[in-house]
Amino acid sequence: MSNASDTPAESGGGCPMGHSASAAPVAPGEKIVQDEKAQLDFSASMSYGDYLQLDAILTAQKPRSPAHDELLFIVQHQTSELWMKLMLHELRGAIRCVAADELGSAFKMLARVSKIMEQLVHAWDVLATMTPPEYSAMRPYLGSSSGFQSYQYRCIEFALGNKNAAMLKPHAHRDDLLAMVAAAHAAPSLYDESLRLLARRGFAIPADHLERDWTQPYIESAEVEQAWLAVYRNPKEHWDLYQLGEELTDLEDAFRLWRFRHVTTVERVIGFKRGTGGTGGVSYLRKMLDVVLFPEIWTLRTNL
Repeated sequence: MSNASDTPAESGGGCPMGHSASAAPVAPGEKIVQDEKAQLDFSASMSYGDYLQLDAILTAQKPRSPAHDELLFIVQHQTSELWMKLMLHELRGAIRCVAADELGSAFKMLARVSKIMEQLVHAWDVLATMTPPEYSAMRPYLGSSSGFQSYQYRCIEFALGNKNAAMLKPHAHRDDLLAMVAAAHAAPSLYDESLRLLARRGFAIPADHLERDWTQPYIESAEVEQAWLAVYRNPKEHWDLYQLGEELTDLEDAFRLWRFRHVTTVERVIGFKRGTGGTGGVSYLRKMLDVVLFPEIWTLRTNL
């Protein structure tokens, strides 16, 4: 007769039905991970968070007010700056490609810039969920900081041809930022390089549009419009230049939408109060809506 202490239940040998104690059911989600042989140990290799520097990114939000909604305000602007970093990377690449007659690569980059601007347009929808009282609760903590001072945005505007020497001054307190913005201010814009390309292809572009002080605002030219008209009247013969014209159109169209959505969001949240950066706020932003980056690309449509 066996000793009672030798029964399976007491000796750890398993349940009376003969099932092993180690055969506990595995949750479906866990089994999928096991079956896929996913790597789970990152003690000696680079993880997702390591690659993206998430510790630095996700601890970069430092609200200054007790207001719940300040985190939205910070995240909105930080993510916009990240998109602008990519936009500048693509714009600078596109300008180099146009200068080198590598239009296929330029088109891909310009299309990406237009898509980034679409993302930035939709980002205003999130900020627009902030109501005037919610913004008023955190506004005193912003001091004089303002998107008006974004050096990346200024470099984007300069790359697109909206040159304004006054916009160097907000960065004079930091030599590194001033050097970056000043370099963008002094360089040929995307449109400048596009006109140089037209000239290389044999179109009559005025000499003062090919070599000039690039820090000065672009001046519209009837001769330049005639060159673009020749392209648009015979797109089959000048297909890549025609496509360049349409990429520029898409780009400015997207940029206008981005600026317009900015205006409407600001008006919705603060009305006609002055901006924290000292501008008139909505009144200043509305004036910026009238800036045309590639004028002949738009005027030619009337004359086709």
